[in-house]
Amino acid sequence: MSAPVLSIIILAVMFLLATVLPLNMGALAFVGAFLLGSVVLGMSTNDILANFPGGLFLTIVGVTYLFAIAQNNGTIDLLVRGAVRLVGNKVALIPWVMFAITALITAVGALSPAAVAIIAPIALSFAAKHKINPLMMGMMVIHGAQAGGFSPIAVYGVTVNGIIAKTDLEASPMTIFLASFLFNLAIAVVLSLVLGGGRFRSTKAGRVVEQAAETRMSVSVGARAAGVTLQGSGSDISPAGVSAKGTSGGSGAPAADHAGASANGVRANIPQLVTILGLIALAVISLGFKVDVGFVSITIAIVLALVSPAAQKGAVNKISWSTVLLICGMLTFVGVLEEAGTIKFVSDGVAQLGMPLLAALLICYIGGVVSAFASSTAILAALIPLAVPFLATGEIGAVGVIAALAVASTIVDVSPFSTNGALVLANAPEDVDKDRFYKQILAYSGIVVVAGPAIAWLVMVVPGWL
Repeated sequence: MSAPVLSIIILAVMFLLATVLPLNMGALAFVGAFLLGSVVLGMSTNDILANFPGGLFLTIVGVTYLFAIAQNNGTIDLLVRGAVRLVGNKVALIPWVMFAITALITAVGALSPAAVAIIAPIALSFAAKHKINPLMMGMMVIHGAQAGGFSPIAVYGVTVNGIIAKTDLEASPMTIFLASFLFNLAIAVVLSLVLGGGRFRSTKAGRVVEQAAETRMSVSVGARAAGVTLQGSGSDISPAGVSAKGTSGGSGAPAADHAGASANGVRANIPQLVTILGLIALAVISLGFKVDVGFVSITIAIVLALVSPAAQKGAVNKISWSTVLLICGMLTFVGVLEEAGTIKFVSDGVAQLGMPLLAALLICYIGGVVSAFASSTAILAALIPLAVPFLATGEIGAVGVIAALAVASTIVDVSPFSTNGALVLANAPEDVDKDRFYKQILAYSGIVVVAGPAIAWLVMVVPGWL
């Protein structure tokens, strides 16, 4: 059996194991890289580790560390409250606020599941109080997270652009970002129209959502100031002993008061102001002056930690180490695949189809279907390098194919089998039939999986303008 065929089998087994078992795909990838490289190809461990993406490692650690501090000191909750106050009592605009704020959170570096975990409970609680379709509200949050996910300083964006930067393909980070943003925005418009987003009456809804954000801010900041230990995953801001609704012991009283929050207005304290300035500086310095995102983000994170030592407590633990392991492991394995000749083997097979547009559609569907059950980041890290030689022939626009693949591989995160879809399902309002809600999400994700890749291909690849 040739090395390329064996490596493809190893890759398929890795995806299968990571899908059916609670195993990190990155850890499997490191094992696969070691076995394929040392046993089959005779590579030394130094040669294998030469493929480790050190720059990407620093970037992901830096941006997720920075976001963890911004979450700890209440800046994210402050942004939610501020956005809600801008729309006042216009209920129909609240789903769009949730879309926009989730997009902003992922655009500045948060992982998509972290953003969804923060916003989904607030959004779905509001939906229950004001009879808004919970499916629409939950999907608005997820598509918002994906809309911002490919900004040049976001994890998805950094991953894709980092892969492209190592090739001779044309790079266009802003095109990929805008393609994902506009595509998800279009889906949000359809959701709003079909599921009744424009027919809500005006109420004091803005205050309801603001109160929810105030409570979360009180818990996240006040509890940390008191030294309370955090519970849960990197996206959970609930401290031990405090309920998800921000009460202690079920008494209904806020766990702690935030010195910078007011019941009648949005007011930031000094650490929050510094955090907002830091996020602006990250965008300006990294995008405007082309300075490495990783070094800039971790520098700003350390400044914030010095300004507010209490807010950085636990922030290192909230760095998305599982994602770091996933991406670094996959890209190390992809480097070994290149040594095995797998990249050229697959690309030649695609080229032999003789129909570049059909090949691009096939790639988009592979990305979409697999990502509905597995990691979107992993499939992007695997498929883009496999497509590079095929795209390098120039028979089809490389930017368009990569943008379509990026969209196809991430919009399917609405699936209840993905982290984002599962988070929305888990936060379903109490008066919602969970089984029916699950079936609704499943049906919606089926539509997205079937239609999404084809529409992305039709819009971004076929016209040839990208």
